[in-house]
Amino acid sequence: MPHLIPRAVWAGLACWIALSAPAHALELRGSIREGGLLRGQVPPGSSVDLAGESVPVGPDGHFLIGFGRQAPERVTLRVHQPDGSQRRRTLAVDQRTYRTQRISGLPSDQVHPDAEALTRIRREQARVEAARGHRSRLPAFWSDFIWPATGPVTGVYGTRRILNGAPRQPHFGVDIAVPAGTPIRAPAGGVVRMAAPDLFFSGGTLILDHGHGLSSSFLHLRRFHVRVGERVSQGQVLAESGATGRATGPHLDWRINLRDKRLDPALVAGPMP
Repeated sequence: MPHLIPRAVWAGLACWIALSAPAHALELRGSIREGGLLRGQVPPGSSVDLAGESVPVGPDGHFLIGFGRQAPERVTLRVHQPDGSQRRRTLAVDQRTYRTQRISGLPSDQVHPDAEALTRIRREQARVEAARGHRSRLPAFWSDFIWPATGPVTGVYGTRRILNGAPRQPHFGVDIAVPAGTPIRAPAGGVVRMAAPDLFFSGGTLILDHGHGLSSSFLHLRRFHVRVGERVSQGQVLAESGATGRATGPHLDWRINLRDKRLDPALVAGPMP
């Protein structure tokens, strides 16, 4: 098998792929694409690194790899097996083109925060990073994800955003237009790490830890149905949608993080039913 796997083979895949012999030495499931998530398995006791960076591997050999919005075109995956052998594969990362989205009508102070608001924003961001920073061994990350709500998609991952005419950070989630009060369900099992009712930008914010540094964030909520520390199962109602924080109307902004990588929920969950 050639060391360079053609990009076209990988784009949008959601199936098991055996990359090397012997069988099950390295298996991946997911999408090798900007914003994509790969679930991998190697023999227990193996170590894995991607582009020279160590990847956490569970006792059962399971691991996760994420590709950010501007991932390099090629990355090298290395597996060091317990018997001392090493395997190396170069993965071609499918590159994406991102569009620009213009949003008007937001309150001026939410686009241009003053000094006091900036202090609050930094404090809240530290809380969010701490909630996302858990590295638990929960097994929920291994299951297929479902959509937490269904409806028209009004914002997609990676979009360059211009708010009230001012360029801002890209959008790192998926916006789903749903009426206020719509039940928001867990896309996979996990533990609630944050349930904050009123953050400056994201309003009511809930963060769910799926294990191995993989987390879901749900923004602009109006009511919670779970508590911090509670363990939940896939499909369980977590909260209700709203229009809190920086929002022009009721919707759900769903985001997925793998450690320091921001991923595309639409690639993780697949097509909306």
